[in-house]
Amino acid sequence: MKKTLCSAFALTLLLPGAFAQTQGQRVEPVKFSKVTVTDSFWKPRIDQVATVTIPVCIEQTEVKTPRIRNFEITAGLKEGKFEGIFYDDSDVYKALEAIAYSLNNRPDAQLEQKADQWIDIIAKAQQPDGYINTYYTLQFPEKRWTDMSMHEDYNGGHLIEAAVAYYDATGKKKLLEVATKFADHFASLFGPGKEHWVTGHQELELALVKLFKTTKDKKYLDMADWLLAERGRKVAKGYTWTDWKDTAYAQDVLPVKLQKQITGHAVRAMYMYTGAADVATQTGDKGYMNAMKDVWEDVVYRNMYITGGIGSSGRNEGFSEDYDLPNERAYSETCASVGMVFWNQRMNSLTGDSKYADVLERSLYNGALDGLSLSGDRFFYGNPLASQGQHQRSEWFGTACCPANISRLIASLGNYIYAQSGDGIWVNLYVGSNTTFDMGNKQVPVEMKTNYPWEGKVDITLNPKSATKSALHLRIPGWVQGEPVPGDLYRFTDQDPAKFTVLLNGKAVPYKMDKGYAVIDRKWKKGDKVELNFPMEVKKIVSKDSLVYNNNRIALQRGPLVYCVEGVDNDKQAWNMVVPANTAFQVSYDKSLLNGVVTLKAEVPAVRISADGLSAATHKKTITAIPYYAWANRGKSQMQVWLPTKMSDVKLNY
Repeated sequence: MKKTLCSAFALTLLLPGAFAQTQGQRVEPVKFSKVTVTDSFWKPRIDQVATVTIPVCIEQTEVKTPRIRNFEITAGLKEGKFEGIFYDDSDVYKALEAIAYSLNNRPDAQLEQKADQWIDIIAKAQQPDGYINTYYTLQFPEKRWTDMSMHEDYNGGHLIEAAVAYYDATGKKKLLEVATKFADHFASLFGPGKEHWVTGHQELELALVKLFKTTKDKKYLDMADWLLAERGRKVAKGYTWTDWKDTAYAQDVLPVKLQKQITGHAVRAMYMYTGAADVATQTGDKGYMNAMKDVWEDVVYRNMYITGGIGSSGRNEGFSEDYDLPNERAYSETCASVGMVFWNQRMNSLTGDSKYADVLERSLYNGALDGLSLSGDRFFYGNPLASQGQHQRSEWFGTACCPANISRLIASLGNYIYAQSGDGIWVNLYVGSNTTFDMGNKQVPVEMKTNYPWEGKVDITLNPKSATKSALHLRIPGWVQGEPVPGDLYRFTDQDPAKFTVLLNGKAVPYKMDKGYAVIDRKWKKGDKVELNFPMEVKKIVSKDSLVYNNNRIALQRGPLVYCVEGVDNDKQAWNMVVPANTAFQVSYDKSLLNGVVTLKAEVPAVRISADGLSAATHKKTITAIPYYAWANRGKSQMQVWLPTKMSDVKLNY
C-alpha cells in the first residue's frame, strides 16, 4: 500500500458564478427524469435492464436470498431471524433505485406496484426514532452505532439515493419520508457538538447532498460536509474498525482536503470523492477541489486501466502501488467503474472541463458496461483484461453490490448526457435522446440522433419557439484530439489529432475551443441543426514504460470502445498472435454478432505448437477483435486486450 502524502444552498442560488470565477465553469447535469433516451446502442440495454436485469434482482432479493424477508421480520410481518450479511439491506435500496430510473424510462404499473410493496415493508421496518437496519434491529439493537465499519451509514445512504430517485421518477414521497427520518435520526446523534463519526464505507456523504438538493434543507449539506471533515483526524469515540487495521483502506489517514494520492478500497474512494465534489459544488470550498484534482491525477495518470477500470488488487478490492496494473489478475470491480462515472461527472460539473467527461465515457463504455452480460442476467464482479478462459460471468454473488449497481447506472443513463450552466447547453455524451432546456422564460427542446459508438456522425437539432441566445458546448472527445486519456500513462502510436467537422444547417460554423468543448454561441432558431463528424479510426495504444505489464504490447481502440481478441473468434486462441505496430485493420459491422458490433480484422503472425509439443512455427492468421464489453458471452474463452508486438513477448500460457 502506498503512503498518502500531505499536501449554503441559498448562497448557491444567489451567487451561482462565485465558485466558477475561481475554479472553473459550474455545470448542472440535466436529470434523468427530463431526458428520453432513443439511442440504438443504449435504449435496448435500458429496456433489457427493465425486462430482464431488474426482474433478476427482484427474484434474488425476494425469493433466492433473505433480503426482503429480513425487512418483513423486522416489520413484524413474519417470524424468524436475520440471515445474510450486515450490508444486504443496501442491495434492496439499490434495486429500488434502479426500478425508479426504469419506471421513468419505461412505465410499468406492475413493477411500480412491486416497488410500492417493498417500500411499505421498509417503512414498517423503520424504528420509531428513525433508525433502520435489519441486521442490528433483529440481532444487536443495543449495539447500534458502536462500530463505524458495519455499514449502518452505507445502507442508509443507499436508502436516501433510492428515495430521491423514486420521488423524482414517480412523485411519491413515502420512501423519501423514511429516508428523511433516517437522516434526521443520524443528525440527532452525530455532528458538531455531538458524537464524532467516520463512515466506514463512504456513501452517506453523497446521498445527503442529494437529499439536500431535493428537500432544500441545508442541514443535510452541512452534515455531508461535516462527515468529510471527520476523516483523518482520529476523533471518533473508541475509533473502532473491526474489518481492517490499515486506515488507508478507507481513505482515513489524512483529512480529505490534505489528500494527494489514491489509497485503499476503490469503491469507497470513488463514493467519497463524489461526495466531496458534490459538497464543493454547493459550497465553493477550494480545499476539496484542490485535493480532488491531485487525487484524480494520481488515479488517471498512474492507476487506471485503459478500460477506465480501477482498483487492481483483489486483496483490498482497491489500489496498491503506482503502475501496478496486471491484466489477467486485474480486479477492476464493476462497482468501482460505476463510481468512476459518478466522480467524473461531478468533477466535470465543478470545472466545466471535458477531460473528466472523457474518463467518464471510457469507464462507462468499457469498464462498467463489461459488468453486465449481453443477455442481461449474468454479471462480472471483477473485470480482467486478459484470461486463459477461467473467467466467467455469474448469475449472482454473495456480496451482490455489482448487479444492482450496474443496473442503476444503465437505467439512469439520462443523468449523464446533458448539462446546463446559466444559459449554456452542454452535450457530454453522444447518445440518441431528447430533452428540453429551461432558459429563463424560454424553453429550448433539443433532439440528438446518432449511431455512436459505431459511427461518428451526430445530429443535434434545437427547436426554440423563438430565437434564443445560448452557448452550445459540444464535447470533442480526447480520442479525437489525439489523446486516449489525460496524462501520459497511455498514448496513441499516432498522436496527431483527427480532423473533425462542425456544421450548422449544412455549412461550416464558427466555434471556439474551451476546455475540450467546441462552443457555438449564437441565437438559435427553431429547426437549427448542428452536425458533428468524428473520424472513427482504429487507434493503437501503448503504455508508459513504467507499466511493465504492457511493454511491447498494444491495445486497440475505435471511437470510445476498447477492443479485445477473444478465442471464440480466433480458433479458440487469443494468446498466440503477434500484432506488429504497422498492422492495418479492416472495419466492418456485423449485425449478427454479439447483438451487433463493429469488428476489427487483420492478418498477423501467429504461433503454432506441434502436435508433440516439442516445436513451434509461425504462420499467418486473420484475427478478429471485438469490443471489450462484449467478451465472455459465448462460453469459456481466452481473451487479451494488450496484444504483443514482438514474437519474443508471446506467452503461450495455456
